[in-house]
Amino acid sequence: MPADLERATERTHLLSNGTNDRRLSSVQQEGDSHSILSSHVSKGEQALFAQPIGERLPYNDYTTIDWLHDLVKDSFRFRAVHSRPGIRNSIYSVFDSCQGWIAAVIIGVLTACVAFAVDVAEATVSDWKIGYCSSNIFSNRETCCTNQSPLNIAEELGEDCKAWHTWSFDYTGAFAIYVGFALLFGIISGSVTMLTKSSLPATASKQDDVKSGGEQGVAGKTMYLAAGSGIPEIKTILSGFVIPNFLDFKVLAVKAIGATFAVATGMCLGKEGPFVHISTCVAYLVGMWFPKYRDNGRKMRELLSAGCSAGLSVAFGAPLGGVLFSYEEISTYFPRKVLWRAFLCSLTAAVVLRALNPTGTGKLVLFETHYGTSYQPVHYLIFVILGLAGGLFGGVFCKANFLWSKSFRQISVIKKYPVFEVFLVVLVTALLQYPNPITREPGDIIIKNLLVDCRSSEHSWICERETGEGNSGYVGWLVYGTAVKLVLTTITFGCKVPSGVIIPALDAGAFFGRLIGQWITTISPGIFAMVGAAAFLAGVSRMTISLVVVMFELTGELEYIVPNMIAILVAKWVADALEREGVYDLAQTVLGHPFLDLDHSLSIVQKENALVEVLIPPRQTMEEITVDVPKDGTISRYVLDMKLDQLKRRGLMDAGLVLVQNGMLQGYLAESELDFGLNNLGHSWEATTRIRLLGNADEEEFDLSMFVDRTPLTICASAPVEYAVEMFGKLGLRYLIVVEEGSSKVVGVIIKKRLVVWLEKKKH
Repeated sequence: MPADLERATERTHLLSNGTNDRRLSSVQQEGDSHSILSSHVSKGEQALFAQPIGERLPYNDYTTIDWLHDLVKDSFRFRAVHSRPGIRNSIYSVFDSCQGWIAAVIIGVLTACVAFAVDVAEATVSDWKIGYCSSNIFSNRETCCTNQSPLNIAEELGEDCKAWHTWSFDYTGAFAIYVGFALLFGIISGSVTMLTKSSLPATASKQDDVKSGGEQGVAGKTMYLAAGSGIPEIKTILSGFVIPNFLDFKVLAVKAIGATFAVATGMCLGKEGPFVHISTCVAYLVGMWFPKYRDNGRKMRELLSAGCSAGLSVAFGAPLGGVLFSYEEISTYFPRKVLWRAFLCSLTAAVVLRALNPTGTGKLVLFETHYGTSYQPVHYLIFVILGLAGGLFGGVFCKANFLWSKSFRQISVIKKYPVFEVFLVVLVTALLQYPNPITREPGDIIIKNLLVDCRSSEHSWICERETGEGNSGYVGWLVYGTAVKLVLTTITFGCKVPSGVIIPALDAGAFFGRLIGQWITTISPGIFAMVGAAAFLAGVSRMTISLVVVMFELTGELEYIVPNMIAILVAKWVADALEREGVYDLAQTVLGHPFLDLDHSLSIVQKENALVEVLIPPRQTMEEITVDVPKDGTISRYVLDMKLDQLKRRGLMDAGLVLVQNGMLQGYLAESELDFGLNNLGHSWEATTRIRLLGNADEEEFDLSMFVDRTPLTICASAPVEYAVEMFGKLGLRYLIVVEEGSSKVVGVIIKKRLVVWLEKKKH
């Protein structure tokens, strides 16, 4: 095998075609033209020069990938790699086929290692609010008081622990120290998150919706890449959009550090969302090692979908739940091969994390329970009530959090100084949670305590209150904990720190379920806490199948799958009746990310009875983006320079030029390729030069025809708008040309972002 074939990637020539050489020669008037082309255009793309679909540059920031183009591009690569004879070529083709599996294993291993570091660090930092270990300041309370280490199995915790020193035995002093450390950790987490501040371009053009001309563009927006759970942004990326730098190593590091200190504050947030973001970052960084994935947006998203599963797997020790979570909640494109690789990735992450043993239990099950009692048919009514409560909370939470983001977070001081909001939320959280002995602990410990079965464990604070006389004060703490969790979760989600909403929702549901269980003495109240936790999370996130599996893997209670299914289904129905969208969908709306949810979109357009013509841009916009190419296939550079300036003023990076002759469609030239051709390849050509857009180029002719897509998909202007939604959603189109009924002349062009904006207006 030739030396260059050993590096056969999407940057390698895949076809030998005389037309390619002839077209390339047209841009070699200057000696560096070819080198410029080679440095910007992958050789896999150069193989498409002679093809009607044209070729693409690497995708710009916040643009839409072309799923169909990347599919054809990968087919060219596949045929080139697998069609060559010889033993070495056969070995390489086998390696090429195994790259997805190899990448999945690497992603699982690295994700587990990062999760191990975060888990151990968070447990230690969180305990610093209470005290410290005199034998090792970097040990948490449990490690300090046993002979365990994270890599070994834990021994029983001794009753007297001389190595652990509490800061103060005075309530006021301990309270003040707790609040002080919480504020410090919050400031650290918020400040670290500020390091990932980024400015993004616009997602829609205001000029598209006006009939008169204007020079205004669209202002971009500022976002903090490591803030929040990252799940809304990941859903946006997996749907086909490019968010710049969101999966870089810097964001991964900040996310891990920020999540450690954010969870340690005691705020109503969890690290499961950040773990999904971290695992996706790992998947992206690993994918960059393989040209097969690095140079193909479609293939990269397959790998990212598999990587997402590892995040939830390490967060809850739920490998099956992680796979289903990626399929149900995050991914929009999830073929069978992605399912298999997600399964392997999630499995590998779970195996490695269990071997590292961050909790010291030696088990994957985080909240293992053995209730020893079974439910009766009469208890189904209680499970339905818990589902109703969970759905009510979920619907109200989604609306309240959305309004909170649109009101309080729009205050100039809060918007300008996000760390100040974190400071306020941490202060309120610490002041409200510390007085309650149950809410004083971190979120995962709260769930563990509330799920306890007092028949097998009588030494916990909760069991002592439930088995003692006169537990009215304890019931009051449960009521107080439920109310505080509901309020604090609403105002916390969306703060500019790494955070997730799954743990707080589980906490609130477990409080409410345990409270209901105080009046039902036939079975353990921990059962109702477990079912209530599932119901509240279902109401918030609208997870169903994946949540049932996660709850089983969290608790190890196979017998209670049916109660969980009942409560989760009822909660989803109720929450959907109150608010159609879940928390992650609303977060996408708040953040302004372009996302096309096919199911929700179809439910919107079914009410409209609209035609595709409503999506056609105004006449002035069409005049600016339409180029009437003469019969000779060339056009003045001056015209293209003017058109490019107009495209840039409109503020969109997904726009382009529609090429027509006598009104009939001839092709489509995207803005990024036009910009590259004029300003990079064409820097040495005169302003009066005529540029070839259609047909075969002659020698020493400025040729941009290789960038033209001569096979764009079209749709009739009088077609139902459902057609357009289906085509964008299922085919992954970047743009769609609208033609007139009868004459087939071009009357408009729809880009994906324009459709998303139109749907958003109809939604709200």
